[in-house]
Amino acid sequence: MSELLSTKEVAKFLNVNEKMIYSLISEKGLPASKVTGKWLFPIDLVRQWIEVGTENYPQLAKLPPYHGLVLIAGSNDLLLDKIISTFNLKHEKHMAMFGMTGSMGGLKALKQNLCHIAASHLIADNEEYNFPFLKNEINPMPAVMNFCLREQGIMVQKKNPKNILSVKDLGRQGIRIVNRQLGTGTRQLFDKELKKSGIRGETIDGYENNLTRHMDVGLQILTKKADAGPGIRPVASILGLDFIPICWERFDLLINKDRFFDKGIQLFLSLLKGKVIQATAEEFGGYDLSYTGKMIYPEPESE
Repeated sequence: MSELLSTKEVAKFLNVNEKMIYSLISEKGLPASKVTGKWLFPIDLVRQWIEVGTENYPQLAKLPPYHGLVLIAGSNDLLLDKIISTFNLKHEKHMAMFGMTGSMGGLKALKQNLCHIAASHLIADNEEYNFPFLKNEINPMPAVMNFCLREQGIMVQKKNPKNILSVKDLGRQGIRIVNRQLGTGTRQLFDKELKKSGIRGETIDGYENNLTRHMDVGLQILTKKADAGPGIRPVASILGLDFIPICWERFDLLINKDRFFDKGIQLFLSLLKGKVIQATAEEFGGYDLSYTGKMIYPEPESE
């Protein structure tokens, strides 16, 4: 287990005052856990958080020439899982492997040349997805292709027995939630919505109960171990949970330009226009494929 720093110690480590630490937790995703009412900061994760925010990061690794393995890292998504499994079944001489690192972890992996594709849905203060983080983290800019639009919100128990109608209701007494991990786009959006509602996350019962996948959050609610949690509509639909929508978000695939035309990458991207993704999105619900497979950056030249 990595060394844990106190608020005072991490403030000294980052050379900021202690009050700034709380803003860094809620607004910038500084890794932290609350134990017996006190914030603790795993030093290894704090160092990783600093690395992700470092500009002009030196390339410490280089992916080998393509030899049949497509490496994908980043955000958890049911539709992406389906496309990865379809790729592996369809192309026996190729294999796609996924590292569930959250959107911020996907950017870090892409930045360090540890993957071919990063899956991300990070939203900035100006409501733009991914680009503000790309401009700050990765140089040169990768190609950006839309994977889907998907509906984010709050999953609640069937028939909504606690009558939770908005994020603001999560601040009521007697509400227990389950949360997503720091570094995920869903957690970032959730913290942003809590701030808009004037709620400090640490005051909500269960806020520190952080899980890796959307499905894990849904199962906690299904088994009545929590009343609510942030997640996507497809999971709520599959599990028969009620769902309170927050927004439609843009979920992108970020690809280093020097690997974009590798055979496996192109075979994988070709599935974005196939029948499987259309049928699966329709079955799950909560997905919009209007922009799927479209290049967002660099923008296609107009004819």
